[in-house]
Amino acid sequence: MARELIEIPQKTDYDIPPRERAVRGGEKSSSGSSSNSGEDNFIRGSRPRSRNSDPVTIEIEQELDEDAQFLRTEKRVPVRRTAIPRKTAKQFKLAAIVVCLSMVIFGVGTAAYGYGMHSWRFRIESSDSIEISGVHNASRAHVMEVAGADIGRNIFFMPLDERKRQLETIPWVQSATVMRLWPNRIAVEIQERSPVAFAQIGSRINLIDANGVVMGMPANRQTKYSFPVIHGITETEPLSSRMAAMKIYNRLAGDLDAGSETGPHYMRQLSEVDLSDPEDVKVTANEGGGTLLIHLGGNNFLDRYKLYVSHIGEWRQQFQNLQSVDLRYEGQIIVNPDKVNPDKPVEREAAASEHKAEKKPAVEAKKSDKKSRRVRH
Repeated sequence: MARELIEIPQKTDYDIPPRERAVRGGEKSSSGSSSNSGEDNFIRGSRPRSRNSDPVTIEIEQELDEDAQFLRTEKRVPVRRTAIPRKTAKQFKLAAIVVCLSMVIFGVGTAAYGYGMHSWRFRIESSDSIEISGVHNASRAHVMEVAGADIGRNIFFMPLDERKRQLETIPWVQSATVMRLWPNRIAVEIQERSPVAFAQIGSRINLIDANGVVMGMPANRQTKYSFPVIHGITETEPLSSRMAAMKIYNRLAGDLDAGSETGPHYMRQLSEVDLSDPEDVKVTANEGGGTLLIHLGGNNFLDRYKLYVSHIGEWRQQFQNLQSVDLRYEGQIIVNPDKVNPDKPVEREAAASEHKAEKKPAVEAKKSDKKSRRVRH
């Protein structure tokens, strides 16, 4: 059988890749005969030689290895990057939302404020829109005069602090609370002072509290009080002086009523208290046999008053014209120290000297009732 020769068309330079074209061009320039023989062997169907033993193949592999660093790498996924970081962008977004909400709230608040300031719905029409509570002894008309100054005014323009100060200048008012009630009402709550005694100031009798505030008589005439009358407070005296005098009175009342829960109320036996001398508090008591002026000094009020209560019967039997006793000196009692004869100045001086002395002979107790008498206890 005859062997046929098959011709394979050669690839043109346009069909061969550029790199292989360059390699083949080098082959032709260096070893043209060997390249042709190798190609003829390939075309004729002879078995090619091993690549490892082919110098051309080795040269191609070397060149491919040298050009491997210039080959294009795998395509990477593109990452989109912005000029502002994501965290900062979130913060800007949140800030924008807050600003928008603030603007909306501000707009609504401005509209509501304008409506509230100018609407007739928030105007105090009459005294019926004013509620007053806690007034018993103070003048209700006086309180209404202060609170009613805002009638016809918008409730939001009412000066609460100023009205509070004006109400607290009323003598009977200890503290005041003024509130706005929506939409057009006012609530006034009064806390009144508590009187503890009557005070004779000049020719007038007034009620006075524990801090020395003179309140006058109560507007409600049905309210009745039973207190002793305090002397020694003048009309021109400042509040600080009255407060100091009332501290003495409060201490006296606290001592005499210390055992009031189980014992007698000694303050109920007093009709007058003289505070003109802080070192010599004088009280006028009425135990049933008549009134008696008692000098209690500046301390130990309860012990000295108990001494008076336990011996008043004996003193009245012993002295027919008993008008006053001085209990300030320990161990002795001076009877009628305030009874002197105004027509005899000498006797008045003698009585005054005996009043200051702490101890006198017992014989002097037998002198006439016109002079002060002393009884040893």
